[in-house]
Amino acid sequence: MKILTATCLAATCLLLAAAPRATGMKVGDAAPGWSGIIGVDGKKHALADYRKAKLVVLVFTCNHCPVAQSYQDRLIALQKEYGKKGVQVVAVNVNKAPRDALEKMKERAREKKYNFPYLFDPTQKIARDYGAKVTPHAFLLDRDRKIAYRGSIDDDKDAKKVKEHSLKNAIDALLAGKRPPKTETRPFGCGIKYEKGKK
Repeated sequence: MKILTATCLAATCLLLAAAPRATGMKVGDAAPGWSGIIGVDGKKHALADYRKAKLVVLVFTCNHCPVAQSYQDRLIALQKEYGKKGVQVVAVNVNKAPRDALEKMKERAREKKYNFPYLFDPTQKIARDYGAKVTPHAFLLDRDRKIAYRGSIDDDKDAKKVKEHSLKNAIDALLAGKRPPKTETRPFGCGIKYEKGKK
């Protein structure tokens, strides 16, 4: 039992690990811009590419994390439901483990038929700029590209047990011209593997 408890505690630490040297932004701050980030489509992407979108949902994710994997279908469904309303989902991976390499990202995007851009930033700058801590970690950017919400996508890894759709609620509120009922929640997932000694 003690061994099991220790193992569970270690896993919890991994899931809630904070990102070192990731300064982060506050709700209401102008969202950091980005450019030149390669996507699984082989093209370079920038925040400005989505200027026509009413809202941008930026999600830090990866291939290997089981929590991130559990949200793949939900992100696909989110883009399908809200894309016609002017919302653009953008997924970004900054982890550099073999399973998270760009070629593996391309395979995952094809396998899951991602309907949103999936980008890779080996410099990890975009994640540090936003203060992303775990995968997945969501940031909702409003019409003025200010951060209107940050945190979890919903409240449970198991889609069947979700009680609060925090990200969707924030999107719905902004589309209706209202303030999100919650502007921040605690993200949960696998800690982003930041390289030490880099800013």
